[in-house]
Amino acid sequence: MDKALAYTEAHFDRFVDELKDFLRIPSVSTDSKRAGDVRKAAEWLAVHMRALGVEKVDIMETAGHPIVYGEHLVDPAASTILVYGHYDVQPPEPLELWTSDPFDPQVRDGNLYARGSCDDKGQLFMHVKAAEAWFQTEGRPPLNVKYIFEGEEEIGSKHLPGFLREHKELLAADVAVVSDTALFGSGVPSITYGLRGLAYVEVTLQGPAIDLHSGVYGGAVHNPINALARMISDLHDENHRVTIEGFYDNVIPLTPEERETFASLPFDGESWVREVGASKSKTETGYSPLEGTTARPTLDCNGIWGGFTGEGAKTVLPAKASAKISCRLVPGQTPEEITAKLEAHFRKHTPDTMKLTFTDLHGGHGALTPTDSPAMQAASDAMEAVYHQKPYMVRSGGSIPIVADFKRILGQDTVLMGFGLDSDAIHSPNEKFGLDRFRAGIDSVIRFMGLYARTR
Repeated sequence: MDKALAYTEAHFDRFVDELKDFLRIPSVSTDSKRAGDVRKAAEWLAVHMRALGVEKVDIMETAGHPIVYGEHLVDPAASTILVYGHYDVQPPEPLELWTSDPFDPQVRDGNLYARGSCDDKGQLFMHVKAAEAWFQTEGRPPLNVKYIFEGEEEIGSKHLPGFLREHKELLAADVAVVSDTALFGSGVPSITYGLRGLAYVEVTLQGPAIDLHSGVYGGAVHNPINALARMISDLHDENHRVTIEGFYDNVIPLTPEERETFASLPFDGESWVREVGASKSKTETGYSPLEGTTARPTLDCNGIWGGFTGEGAKTVLPAKASAKISCRLVPGQTPEEITAKLEAHFRKHTPDTMKLTFTDLHGGHGALTPTDSPAMQAASDAMEAVYHQKPYMVRSGGSIPIVADFKRILGQDTVLMGFGLDSDAIHSPNEKFGLDRFRAGIDSVIRFMGLYARTR
């Protein structure tokens, strides 16, 4: 392990230059005109992995963008990890808000600026470089390693669950490892053990067949905007709890130990409120803002529209009104369950003057990984050795559907060792990744591989 760490120190500048080459490929999966660039990124990655010594590397086709699969098996009796990452990136627009070209990587103040630098090419590349360090110093990794790098994460990983089901035997491993999350804060190491799921729907209330003159018909025809606004306002009670019938039925409660951990985290609620530009926080009664944003289920209206919204005045009584609504789900809840309860609630409370259209847009399952597993303990020890501080075990308010898929389809728990920061602007202009965290990530992965190999 020490030799691998020394190798990284000696070759780190080259690692950064190679990451820049990877980042120059505009692999924007949402843009059909960039399909060739997405494939180019897959091919670049495959060539690079083969050059490092990974014994088997294949570009495997899907109905969409390809998956780069690699494996290096050292011993059937050794532990096996499955490393996941994605080489596709978000669109860079609006381009005028970038300080430098999003696909011309630049280092400023110790940060590498480029689209994909943190999400997720930089974090994916930490695992590739950690493997190189083992190959170049010991001739092989200390355990069996499999890699699955996809090109569709930013468009929902549509074809990945099918790929997992089709290749269950090929992808068999003791644990999955993902670096696509963030540290709790700058210099504050953390490992994510919980993710929220998602249920996302659209509702439309149809009143009259067409927009009507509000002077002629107002007062006798029910206004869909008024009706929908009333329905949405009733989705929370005075304690900011969701009023959907049965919404909390299957929620796994936080343990006293988890709540103690939340209370011990270095979180400044007042500073957090100032950073987001709010006047104060609004949390479910009995829970802290940190618990509310990571470990409790939520319901939010993400958009609402109807009637006339142009410049000036137009006195119409609108024919219909619509809203998009999302629920962040905690372990115990499923998107199927919550979507069904959402629909039942809206149908029950739809006025008899309206017709409801309810559309299930998409969803994803949450995940909860045991913190006392050998893999999680190896990850904790690895990060503690790098940061000289024991990492916090934290939950994330976001969703990574593939983590639940690893569990449901492959039966694998996931170690989430992320090295981003919330301030890295991963879906915004001027995305960045701190070179110190790129280095810390490589060193942590090297140590994790060595420590987890000893658990078998």
